[in-house]
Amino acid sequence: MDKISTVEQALHTAAPHALLDVVTAALAEQYGAEQVELRMVDYGMRSLQSVNPETRGGGPETRDMEPVPIQGSPQGRAFGSQEPCVTRHARQDAVTVHLPMTIRGDRLGVLSVRLPGEHDARTRIPHLQAVCAALGREILVAQRDTDLYLLARRATRLTLAAEMQWQLLPGHSCSRPEFSLGAHLEPAYAIFGDNFDWSASADHLTLTITNGMGEGIEASLLTNLAVNALRNARRAGLGLCDQASLADQAVYAHYRGASSVSALLLQFDLATGDVAVVDAGSPRMWRQREGAVEAVRFDAQLPLGMFEDTVYVAEHFTARPGDRLLFGSDGVYEALSPSGESYGERALTRALGNTRLLPPTQVPQAVLHQLAGFRPESPLDDDALVVCLDWYGRKERRGPAQGQQPKTDGGGLWRIR
Repeated sequence: MDKISTVEQALHTAAPHALLDVVTAALAEQYGAEQVELRMVDYGMRSLQSVNPETRGGGPETRDMEPVPIQGSPQGRAFGSQEPCVTRHARQDAVTVHLPMTIRGDRLGVLSVRLPGEHDARTRIPHLQAVCAALGREILVAQRDTDLYLLARRATRLTLAAEMQWQLLPGHSCSRPEFSLGAHLEPAYAIFGDNFDWSASADHLTLTITNGMGEGIEASLLTNLAVNALRNARRAGLGLCDQASLADQAVYAHYRGASSVSALLLQFDLATGDVAVVDAGSPRMWRQREGAVEAVRFDAQLPLGMFEDTVYVAEHFTARPGDRLLFGSDGVYEALSPSGESYGERALTRALGNTRLLPPTQVPQAVLHQLAGFRPESPLDDDALVVCLDWYGRKERRGPAQGQQPKTDGGGLWRIR
């Protein structure tokens, strides 16, 4: 059994809270590692929080090791670039290798390994990356049984509404050969109504952006009901319009029209780039194509749960390789500057242009950072959600399915009639 298999087998049989101990012992034995440190990215995507192997009680003692900022630290460089970063120590015969821990495009944190001998350390990076990936996969499974890794992500306490929303989210990012996407929410530790969700199969990517009306726990409960109704319909094999209808019925049955959920539902055909869309409320989409940024408008339909038995109709457009799609909640594009200008009018277009060289995993946070600068003296008074998707497509693309005749409106949008 080779070294990687040995570590993987040990991780498989380890207790959920002891995964880092297994990796630390294995790397010490195999390579003489002097120190192994795991840091998880915090909910605000601003710092990397230490998972302390010495303490697992879940109390304040888990903060013995100070967090490091993503900006301006070697761990942060590895996290941001998604490439290993090697730093030397004052003692020239020792280096630390910082390895990004990313599983299926979701950036979890950074594993740092201090090794003797700079030359030997660099030759061992491929093996260390494999060990880091194995640890990351086991952490995703272990989070079902221990709070250790979720606690490590917290730079401060979450509100109850935010706790509910983060447990509902799929992650910060996801990637496949056909696309890459990233998403972020602010205020990260006090969100209540905004949410995003995605699911990728062999043929399709389904993406939903939702915004439950109201504040605090009530908004979070409303959004939880809508998102789980959408998931239930999707997992039952229903089409996009039927997913919206089932969620509409679920929300109306509980709230009788007193509360509703704004939603934007999209289903991407991974082979063709054809996208079905149901616009049921306030989330909006912008498209960056060949350097030009434009807002893409759809026919506005009723939010989920406003009336009983609402019938939803899908529109269609085609995503082209190289397209960047940005989705935002009303807390983004309706935010006002001190002079009364709406962020969505011009500033969002500028923000997309300013971030065109960033990967989609970094765009949402960059846009929200620019939003904070847009209204420097006023904190956000609503949830702000940004999702960025880069579309690569497949090399072989087929046209519309047989029997479907696309009718364009001149702007790239079309509807099946």
